[in-house]
Amino acid sequence: MSARIVHLLRHAAVERPGRFLGRSDEPCTGAGLATCLDRAAEVEFDTIVTSPLIRAAEVADALGALRRLPVAQDAAWLELDFGTWEGKTADEIGEEALLPFYGQPDRHAPPGGERWNTLVRRVAGAIDRLGEGSSLVVTHGGPIRAALAHLCGFDPRQLWAFDLPYGALLSLRLFPGDPVSAQITALHT
Repeated sequence: MSARIVHLLRHAAVERPGRFLGRSDEPCTGAGLATCLDRAAEVEFDTIVTSPLIRAAEVADALGALRRLPVAQDAAWLELDFGTWEGKTADEIGEEALLPFYGQPDRHAPPGGERWNTLVRRVAGAIDRLGEGSSLVVTHGGPIRAALAHLCGFDPRQLWAFDLPYGALLSLRLFPGDPVSAQITALHT
């Protein structure tokens, strides 16, 4: 069995950047959409899967129209539910709450929000559902980092050691096995 290719594209820039927008359905900007379309032009893919939130789905739908490919929505690619942090900036939440979350997200989940290991499990299931060949997934920063935790064994410190701006594209070669493993082949920011 040959390796599968998965391209993970973070959604377009939003009107209210710099906020924890887990489940908020924020529209993307025109410039952000253009950035994502340009970024995706660099890679080949046979299928498109997206988070159902508009900031991702709008990008996926535009790419589907350009490439003449159907777009499948999968709620497993939703962003982490940030609970009471939803819509707030890092300054509003405060370092005393954020630093423990970044260091040990399972032990310090956002109040009323989703645990990190729940996100990793649902992303692992979504990866398992991707078909053979090359897939593009339009998603959010959290699920991209969760995919790296699942596929590459990255710990929280490693996951937040690099920036994933809006429109970032991470390409992975997945190798069969139990567990599935991956190699990062490109990161475009």
